[in-house]
Amino acid sequence: MKRILLPAGGALLATGLLAAGLAGAAQADPDVDAAALAASEQKAAEVLDFWTKSDNAALKGATAYYWDNKDVKKIVQKGGYVADGKPGQSEPIGAEKTTTVKSQNVNLPKSIGKVFFEGRDGKLYWCSGTSIQSQYRNLVATAGHCVYDIAANDEVVSRWVFVPGYYQGKAPWGIYVGKQAFTHYDFSNYEDFDRDYAFVTVYNGVGGVLNKAKQVTKAEFDAYKGEKEPKVTQVTREEYVKGKLDPKTTEYYSVDPGSRAEKVGPDFPGAVVEKVEVSKSTWWRAPVGKANGAKYGEPETSQVTKHEYLSYRGPGEKNVDSAGNYTITRYYTQQWYKPGTEFKFLRTDFFIYVHEIKDVGRLGDNVGGQGFAWNQPTGKYVRTFGYPFAKHPDGSKPYSGVTPKWCYGKTGAKATKVPSLKIEEHISLKCAVTGGYNGAPWLLKYSNAKRMGYVNGVTSVLYDTDGNDRWDYMSSPYFDGETNAVYSSAAKVWSGSLIPKADS
Repeated sequence: MKRILLPAGGALLATGLLAAGLAGAAQADPDVDAAALAASEQKAAEVLDFWTKSDNAALKGATAYYWDNKDVKKIVQKGGYVADGKPGQSEPIGAEKTTTVKSQNVNLPKSIGKVFFEGRDGKLYWCSGTSIQSQYRNLVATAGHCVYDIAANDEVVSRWVFVPGYYQGKAPWGIYVGKQAFTHYDFSNYEDFDRDYAFVTVYNGVGGVLNKAKQVTKAEFDAYKGEKEPKVTQVTREEYVKGKLDPKTTEYYSVDPGSRAEKVGPDFPGAVVEKVEVSKSTWWRAPVGKANGAKYGEPETSQVTKHEYLSYRGPGEKNVDSAGNYTITRYYTQQWYKPGTEFKFLRTDFFIYVHEIKDVGRLGDNVGGQGFAWNQPTGKYVRTFGYPFAKHPDGSKPYSGVTPKWCYGKTGAKATKVPSLKIEEHISLKCAVTGGYNGAPWLLKYSNAKRMGYVNGVTSVLYDTDGNDRWDYMSSPYFDGETNAVYSSAAKVWSGSLIPKADS
């Protein structure tokens, strides 16, 4: 197989394995490169919070990431494949116990899902991927360019997670944060698409309700240090007046005087009053009654955190009592307004976001793991599964990216060559999918009953071979002994859990 020679000496150090100290990496194998995605549990928790806050808003906002090759008008195919060793395979795990039925329907494997990440351009993307068998049942297979951003000096992407069975913001089997990515040295360092594959270890999945909105009092809202959000709604004058008279809710009601409001006296028809925070001395000098500048109720003393105490810059009075409690006393006077044309009575409710989550266990225990095969003959039937989304070159968009699609056929017997991507040994498959299918597994010997097969390729590049501006072929790196070396290094690495495992 093709080799890219490394400079004498220092090649191992260049992979970053020694410097990063990544556990379990095959440091003695120059073909294997490993990089940290979320090396610590704290970092992984931050990644999880990013994707799940505000009802999984980031997951919902991501778009398909893909490479196309418009400069190739026709696939160039020459020669065949020469395996670099004996054929081999690793068996799947967690095959479903289904009975064989006579049906033309294709049973989708639970192992497939979407890989989400943030590119170096700051945008959010997704690719396709699958759970694959490993010693610790914690491994995902996808394309190398769904892990390394080759447009940004070959750096690993950020905030990498895998969501099997993803559907419109839902994660039926949990969310799995990537810990460590294993790729071939020639891809991560030389952008050689003949090695465009990656195997990523993931932490145990996290499920349950993440970032659940919980309504709290204003005092609880002010004291909370996590994600929080006030929600303002317009109310009637009657509800506003009633709320202002209730000591428990007076803080929830306010007035938006409008863009053309005017300060007036309290006797002006329809005038409304708002409070203005002032110093203690100004409040003591203020008169009592119904007038601008008159006292607005009694001083309000609230217990606060040390951080709030130190950061408070208002005109109120700060104090630390004998028990060490931090308090702030606020003083208010009246200001009366003539409502503007956009005048509104408002109620503000206060919400904090809390987690009601649990460790849902290892990826392979939940969705199984496809087998792995290398040095296999070409011209064999494979079934591929992924999430096409992007447009064809002609602008047509037949796929939504919401549900997975599949292709079936024989792989090409001749090697596909694309000089611009250093491709000399890809295998091809006729399939008219679009971007987003990148990273989709090519499964050899797929059992429709067991929903299992052997990963023997991943979608790397899409092609328009007949010049009609529609993708009709795709290609994958040929999985050989060097691919197996990368896979085997990843398959022996433990990742662990982010949170204590829930009692069953």
